[in-house]
Amino acid sequence: MTAALAEKNGTHAARPAAHAGPPPAAPRRRPGRERAFDDVPRWQIYVPLGIYLVFTLVPFYWMFLFAVRPAGSTSLVPWPMTGEHFSKVWNERSFAVFFQNSMIVGVCTLIATTLVALAGGYALARFDFRIKNGFMLALLCSQFIPGALMLVPLFEIFKNLQMINSLGSVVIAETVFQLPLSIILISGFIKNVPPSLEEAAWVDGCSRFRAFCAVVLPLLRPGLIAVGSFAFVHSWNHFLFALMFLSEQDKQTIPVGLNTLIGADSVDLGALAAGGVIAAVPVVIVFAFIQKWLITGFSAGAVKG
Repeated sequence: MTAALAEKNGTHAARPAAHAGPPPAAPRRRPGRERAFDDVPRWQIYVPLGIYLVFTLVPFYWMFLFAVRPAGSTSLVPWPMTGEHFSKVWNERSFAVFFQNSMIVGVCTLIATTLVALAGGYALARFDFRIKNGFMLALLCSQFIPGALMLVPLFEIFKNLQMINSLGSVVIAETVFQLPLSIILISGFIKNVPPSLEEAAWVDGCSRFRAFCAVVLPLLRPGLIAVGSFAFVHSWNHFLFALMFLSEQDKQTIPVGLNTLIGADSVDLGALAAGGVIAAVPVVIVFAFIQKWLITGFSAGAVKG
């Protein structure tokens, strides 16, 4: 009778749901199988980092030890310290001249690479032309060519230009081999700058060059620092071009000067270590001051955001 009244009134009685049984048990996980990064014990992080740090710093300590301890000493502690090895390589081995030549090559390579890469990167980032993709592919493929394969052609070119035994030949060679990677990085960094910023400057009456200098260039500081520092460090440490294109002693750079300290029958370890310290100091100073900009520049220029 109740069911009939419910059908008469247009309503349906609620039917009890079927008994579904207990919910399925969640899959059991082994304890400790998946842990958050914060749950990892600190010793699992610091011990590998400490081992890597020791592995990295021991050669530098060994070089510094040979550079500052007296000749004939076998002490593992740099005491008493002496500067005789530094005085010897700086004055007797002409490292003052080598240091000056390396600084000239490094700074000129930095300036030339940065300016040319800035122009080429802007063209690739802002203009479309028919061979753009092919040009980018050529830049990438040029990174697979070792510098040793280009020594003979470069030597002939510089010989015809009467640039052998000139620091300019080393600067040109270093700049040419640094440009492909530098252009790619600068191009990727410029793509992250919205074109609407330049367009707003054009509306205000700025030319393309003025808008680039006033709007885009200040935003490229991390990328320019990354490219310039990489070019400086590479030209500072590069040995092959300076060895082949520079023959006179007063034109040689620090890597070639270090090679002259290795004799056929003996090696002056103290002088060689002192020269290594002199060669490493500018690079350490550069990376100490530009570390933040270097990481930002390479990460921003690697991919388009």
